[in-house]
Amino acid sequence: MPTAIAVTSSDLVLPPQDRQTPPAAVQPLENLENSLTGMHALIEQHGYVIALYPASTPADVTRRLHAVRSVLESDRIALLGVDLPPLGLALLAQQLRQLSVCDFSPGVLASSARLLAHYIYAGAVLGSVAKLDRVPVSLKSHAKSWVPGAQFAVLANPRPQLVRLGQGGQGRQGGQEELAGPEFGTRMLVASGQLPGDWLTATLAPAWRVQGVATVPLPAESARWWGTGKVAEFAAGLHDVSVLYQLVSSVRREECHWCGLELIGDRCGFCAAPLPPPPELPTATVRAVSSVRALPPGTA
Repeated sequence: MPTAIAVTSSDLVLPPQDRQTPPAAVQPLENLENSLTGMHALIEQHGYVIALYPASTPADVTRRLHAVRSVLESDRIALLGVDLPPLGLALLAQQLRQLSVCDFSPGVLASSARLLAHYIYAGAVLGSVAKLDRVPVSLKSHAKSWVPGAQFAVLANPRPQLVRLGQGGQGRQGGQEELAGPEFGTRMLVASGQLPGDWLTATLAPAWRVQGVATVPLPAESARWWGTGKVAEFAAGLHDVSVLYQLVSSVRREECHWCGLELIGDRCGFCAAPLPPPPELPTATVRAVSSVRALPPGTA
C-alpha cells in the first residue's frame, strides 16, 4: 500500500487528479482517543503516514498530533508543518498523493514536501490587508486598505509580493506592477470566499498561461490565514505526475544518520534530523594540499 498522506481537515482534501491518486486521510480527529485509533489504523494499513498541517494551525491541534505520535511511540509518522496558505497546502498534499503510488520510499516522499513547496505559487485577492501578517505590507498599502472597494493581489509563496488592483479589482491601471508568475507549466486552483474569483480566472490565469483552471471550495482556515473573509484564494503548481516524479527523482538521495530512512535535501521528514556536514579532510591532507605550488611558466 502507498504511504498515507494526511491533512488536518477534510476541506484540504482536493479531488483526485485521476483514478490512481489515492485519497487523503484527516488527522487529528475530534479527540485524542479517536485520533489514536485512526492513526494506528493508517499505520497498520499503509506502513507510514505523512501528516501535513498549516503553520497557522491552532496549538491544540498540533499538540494532539504530537501526542498521537508520542503515545503510539511510532517512528513511522512524519509531522510536517508547512508555511503555505491553506489552498497551497491542499495542492501540496495532492501532489504527495500522486507521488505516493510511485516507487519513492517514505523518507524520500516526506522530505520532498519542502522541494515541491518551492514550485507552488500561492496567493489571494483580498479586500483588506489591515490584518495580513504573513506577507510584508507597507504602511501605504495599509492606508489604501481602508479605501472603499480597494482590492489587493497577494503572492505568499514562493516570493512574497503585494500589488493593488484597479478600481473594483477589474483589470490593471497603467504601469501597474504585476504578480510574478511561474516560468513553467502549471494548473491553477481558485477558491472564492466573500470575493469572486473573476480576476483570477479572467486576468491572472491568462497572464500566467496556466494549463487549466479548476474551482474548489475555500478552506475554512483561509480567512484566518489571510486575516479577512473578503478573499479569493489561488494556488498554481505542477500537475503532471511524470513531471513531479522527474523533479523529485533528479535530487541526490542520502541516508538519515539517525533513523536510517532515505531522504533528499538537508533534513529527514520523519525524525527531523539534519543531514550532517561532509567530513573534513584530515589535517595532514590539508597541509599537503596547501604546500603544493603552481609550476612556473614554461616548466614541464
